[in-house]
Amino acid sequence: MARNHIDGRWLDGDRRAESLSPATGKPLGTYADGGAREASAAVAAARKAFDSTEWAHDRQLRARVLREMADALEARRDEVITSLAVENGKILGEATFEVDLAIPKLRYYSGLALSDLGAAAEVSPDVYSFSLRQPMGVAAVIVPWNSPVVLSIRSVAPALAAGCTVAMKMPGQTGLTNGLLLDILTSAPSLPAGVLNSFTESGNEGAPLLVRDPRVDVISYTGSTTVGRQIMRDAADNLTPVSLELGGKTPMVVFDDADLDAAVPVLTAGITTFAGQFCMAGSRILAQRGIADELRERLAASLRAVRVGPGDDPSSDMGPMIDKANVERVSRFVESTLDYATPIVRGGVPTDADLADGAYFRPALLAVSGTDNPLVQQEVFGPVGTFEVFDTEDEAVKLANATEFGLAASVWSRDVDRPLRVARRIDAGTVWTNAWGMVNDQFEEGGFKHSGTGRLNGLRALTEFQEIKHLMQPVRKG
Repeated sequence: MARNHIDGRWLDGDRRAESLSPATGKPLGTYADGGAREASAAVAAARKAFDSTEWAHDRQLRARVLREMADALEARRDEVITSLAVENGKILGEATFEVDLAIPKLRYYSGLALSDLGAAAEVSPDVYSFSLRQPMGVAAVIVPWNSPVVLSIRSVAPALAAGCTVAMKMPGQTGLTNGLLLDILTSAPSLPAGVLNSFTESGNEGAPLLVRDPRVDVISYTGSTTVGRQIMRDAADNLTPVSLELGGKTPMVVFDDADLDAAVPVLTAGITTFAGQFCMAGSRILAQRGIADELRERLAASLRAVRVGPGDDPSSDMGPMIDKANVERVSRFVESTLDYATPIVRGGVPTDADLADGAYFRPALLAVSGTDNPLVQQEVFGPVGTFEVFDTEDEAVKLANATEFGLAASVWSRDVDRPLRVARRIDAGTVWTNAWGMVNDQFEEGGFKHSGTGRLNGLRALTEFQEIKHLMQPVRKG
């Protein structure tokens, strides 16, 4: 049974829950299901460790711990990949991608733990000013189920590097993977008790308490825009700073001069990666009229050819969704669009007998005209894409910016200047040129508009967990 890790100890708690395979619906094991008590204990342990140990002041210790965590995760990489494929439903390539993103993040922030600097100046004769960066204190980290390994480490690594201690809530849908990851991270020999605390929760008791607890100094959340808004409201009473990476509706803008041989496989992946359960999913295909018919046909053929199956089956191109409840949700949503959208690829629940017990949904592509409809405006969080046609560059930008979201976008063109010209006008935190889904530890990512506040990755992620203190000292003449 997977357990919670609080104050350096493994705790079973009062409740247990089953983790179910999204591929078969069968139990995989049990995990300790936390709640309010675990949330409070995690915060108390993190507060004690921050106030009573040298963690906040010892950069060398923090760098060493992060290196040890990276080494431990690398040594057990294959275990985590398999766990993600079986419990989360990712196909093996996607699970490998996730784990291989996480390891270098730990190494990157190990380096930043040592290299973070303040500033100093003689602001007037014999008067000196210093600015120092210091950790905020206790960081509450709330992790979603769609990529629990990399999205936990994406917040935890800069928080620890900055000198914060952590109280983390992990999702119930990946309870066994959570336990495995914490077993790996907390095996770091130099990690002091209470610096990293984590509990898994299937309900919604503990997470709101983390947000409202006055002992928490900063909050990092990845998830839906709806919940992000609630977190901002709940954090307001204590004026707790929040960093939010929220929902997305990524437009994939394909111009007449695009290389369709290169574009179609990537557009297919944009709709099907993680079964579309991805905040940066390329769920809106915007096609310029000159290539719209050809792109529609080629993309439809590519989506129909996607092999849906268990995540740990090497022949699968797309795994199951997280559970049948989400399959039913997406199925109802697609059905509700048919009075204004035209199916290009109907998709839906497969009829294959060998897939009947799993949470499967074949990818769908629907043509829409106009943006004033739920299919364009809402994040579906499933393998469902829209197909929209535009004529001019201005119209493409207008369509791309027509939703409340602004997390990411992609521009496809052989023109040298057009991608940069268009990218600068699209309201999104990340814009790829002739690519999609690429991230880099050294460069920040995050959302415009209702896709979030703050930034993750890069140096900016470290500063999300730091305060700046100004010191001024006049020097008496001898």
